[in-house]
Amino acid sequence: MKVLVVASQKGGSGKTTLAGHLAVQAEMSGNGPVGLIDVDPQGSLADWWNERTAPNPFFIQTAVPRLADDIKELAAHGMELLIIDTPPALTATIADVIGVADLVVIPTRPSPHDLRSIGATMELVEHLGKPLVFVVNGAAARARITSEAVSLLSQYGPLAPSIIHQRVDFAAAMIDGRTVMELPGESRSADEIAELWDYLQDRLEGGGIRRRRLPSIPGPVAAMTAQTKAEGRA
Repeated sequence: MKVLVVASQKGGSGKTTLAGHLAVQAEMSGNGPVGLIDVDPQGSLADWWNERTAPNPFFIQTAVPRLADDIKELAAHGMELLIIDTPPALTATIADVIGVADLVVIPTRPSPHDLRSIGATMELVEHLGKPLVFVVNGAAARARITSEAVSLLSQYGPLAPSIIHQRVDFAAAMIDGRTVMELPGESRSADEIAELWDYLQDRLEGGGIRRRRLPSIPGPVAAMTAQTKAEGRA
């Protein structure tokens, strides 16, 4: 069994939406059974799952102190993938969760404020010796700052090639426990999630993700902020 942890110090990065969508996409791709765990006290992922009519993915009730033991039991019962959603804070609890991960996904929106916040998350993941992947999430189509964020992140660690764009179908689907893949008709959002899962699956199976220590990034981010402000005044 593989364990995928979605973590970010920054609130609003889209962790819960991403966790739910990846779990459903993994099931649809034949990589199940998939289990979901929500260790965020807000319980947004649990609320979404309670609205679902589909039986999968499974939702596992647990607590961080018994997480390691429950993971062993789930693996023994044939669970193939476990996805864990975390709160927007870096605490000893988060360290315990990241400690059981095979891969940590760090979603970030392409904004200077969001990019500044990833340093602490990455430092913790690096300290625990876990592989990570950045995911650009909630991006605006054809926005220059998105390409700048991609360029910046790719210098500091593995970056998923699939950019998840901001679209209303994500919010619409999550209201009643679905995902964009389960809405009628074709969807560019669904294609992006499918591409992202294919990449993450490959990383989970292949392992050996090269990690690079993240230097202090306020300099590049500050430069991007200044450029964005200048463009806004133009």
